[in-house]
Amino acid sequence: MRRIAHLDMDAFYASVEWLRYPQLKGLPMVIGGGRRKEDDLIGRLNAERPERHWTSADLADIPVDFFPLLRDYVGRGVITTATYAARPFGIGSAMGLMKAAKLCPQAILLPVDFDQYRKYSRAFKQVIRDIAPVMEDRGVDEVYIDFTDVPGGQREGGRVLARLIQKSIADATGLTCSIGVAPNKLIAKMASEFNKPNGISIVFEHDLERLIWPLPCRKVNGVGPKADAKLQGHGIHTIGELAARERAWLIAHFGKAYGAWLHDMAWGRDERPVVTESEPVSMSRETTFERDLHAVRDKAALSAIFTTLCQQVAGDLQRKGYVGKTIGIKLRFDDFKIATRDQTVAEHTADAQRIRQVAGQCLKRVPLDRRLRLLGVRVGSLARQSDLARVGDSEPNLALPLFQ
Repeated sequence: MRRIAHLDMDAFYASVEWLRYPQLKGLPMVIGGGRRKEDDLIGRLNAERPERHWTSADLADIPVDFFPLLRDYVGRGVITTATYAARPFGIGSAMGLMKAAKLCPQAILLPVDFDQYRKYSRAFKQVIRDIAPVMEDRGVDEVYIDFTDVPGGQREGGRVLARLIQKSIADATGLTCSIGVAPNKLIAKMASEFNKPNGISIVFEHDLERLIWPLPCRKVNGVGPKADAKLQGHGIHTIGELAARERAWLIAHFGKAYGAWLHDMAWGRDERPVVTESEPVSMSRETTFERDLHAVRDKAALSAIFTTLCQQVAGDLQRKGYVGKTIGIKLRFDDFKIATRDQTVAEHTADAQRIRQVAGQCLKRVPLDRRLRLLGVRVGSLARQSDLARVGDSEPNLALPLFQ
């Protein structure tokens, strides 16, 4: 019997922070707004509380009232994650910090520490691979695991193996996770949300009507806000109501591919395998500016940022051994509208000069009459460099005019 697990680390970024700041556990807390500057915190402690010499070994002793609060934040950063204690106030990932400050001003604000998060991400994934080697990496804090042929993977529908993985991760890292085990990836992902945090949920095929059909369609990964609004416009709010519609009706109203997928999803059908290695579709770099920039008045700053983004994307491609043919740009304006343009070139490239040249051509196709909040560069249609003739041998010359 096929048994697929979806494992999701519980409030991962926050949980990593609790390892060094256990005094903050259970409090409303958000992470975002910039990268960590731990030395700044230690420096402030020694300046403001000189009765003790503070070092990085004393992080667990820092008084709670010393940490910065969300209400004091000024800027344009967004929330990377919010703790379970903060979520009832209506704040969550990707929300602007200034907006969140109005909803939960008393929340503690910590900067992100991606190096530490990556360290713990590698650690928990290695624990899983040592127990169940068929694992699909889905990001820094979640994975799919094929339990089917793993010793113990069938016992109690996968619960025994899930308990072992939970305990092994906790012993190795001090972190908790939630696991859903089901016949496929689609249902396993939904099941992993049933008993958070530190929960295990087991779903069998015969549980579809009882456990899955009452859920809102929006709970399914692949049903976005627009699709959900359209479904609701047809009186379809739950997965069960979706399952009641004929396949032909869904195809007629939502298109051949998406309509067929909606029907299969509602009936719990998903044959996707757990993929241990996957090829990237594209690579990109983007940045959100501290203040809105004008294409003419801030031409020099924008040109430098654009150059850096192209260099970074080229570096990512070269480091990972890929080349691409489709080069594009992404802009977000001060009214939050987004514009994208791309262009496909004759030969694959990972050369910074070529990427910048083509991205600059894309940029000229966008009216730059509003201030910019975000700028991004993307390279797609990737292929492994080892599979193609050698490209990009010339030395890059990045002094090209932009934002003319």
